[in-house]
Amino acid sequence: MGLLDIVQPGVLNGEDVVKVYKYAQEHNFAIPAVNVTSSSTVNAALQAARDIKSPIIIQTSNGGAAFYAGKGIDNKNQNGSILGAIAAAYH
Repeated sequence: MGLLDIVQPGVLNGEDVVKVYKYAQEHNFAIPAVNVTSSSTVNAALQAARDIKSPIIIQTSNGGAAFYAGKGIDNKNQNGSILGAIAAAYH
């Protein structure tokens, strides 16, 4: 039984994430986490994961999320970072 027999491809949350982690642990492999800073790096990471048929964790740093939001967004009280992280998640 493969991972895609347990969860559907695409964005996962909740119990499906737990299933992926348990599957990886039982089959002795790590799930790579890729730090992204732009839509281009998100696309590159997703395409690489698709090509090798691997799950992937997309992550952003505080500064990377602010950069993702764009220079026109004020980062006072971390608002720019929050908006950038949300935009990246919707990507």
